[in-house]
Amino acid sequence: MTELSHDDLYSLEEYARIRQEFRAKVIEHKKTRRLPIGPNAALYFEDELTMQYQVQEMLRIEKIFEPDGIQDELDVYNPLIPDGMNWKATFMMEYVDEEERKAALSQLIGVESHIWVQVEGFDKVRPVANEDLERSTEEKTSSVHFLRFELSEAMISALKNGSNLSAGIDHPVYDYRVDDIPSPVKKSLVSDLH
Repeated sequence: MTELSHDDLYSLEEYARIRQEFRAKVIEHKKTRRLPIGPNAALYFEDELTMQYQVQEMLRIEKIFEPDGIQDELDVYNPLIPDGMNWKATFMMEYVDEEERKAALSQLIGVESHIWVQVEGFDKVRPVANEDLERSTEEKTSSVHFLRFELSEAMISALKNGSNLSAGIDHPVYDYRVDDIPSPVKKSLVSDLH
């Protein structure tokens, strides 16, 4: 598994000097890591760079510079880095209006089990969701879920050989699919796989 270590991180002082440039690089990179599904949902696929940015920002905000504190942050974010046989994504339900969001989240309970990705010629892959903690109650779901999509070697081989990739959500009140994943996004996701 690919993991970040202390050696992969900038010191607080060094990060302060390069933050604007590093942030611009990450924002550009994230453009090929976001997959909208319908008007109000998106998968944000994580990788080493997106997690390095998260750790660096947490260290900066919390002014953490002690080795144990840095390790605590690494321990939180390293599990979100894909291991070459899977994709890990932050799933977000995105509603600008707060009242609309509240109403939608009360109807979308269990949405995390209705998300899927599919390699052409194979069954849909449903994610393992929220391994860290439960994010739904009987009254509502969270607007954020953490997902892991496990792929078989045959699926990975097919993707590397050009097979189509689609994704979607088949929840009774939110049913959308994306059959033509933009080429830059697909290319970025395939590069995560061994």
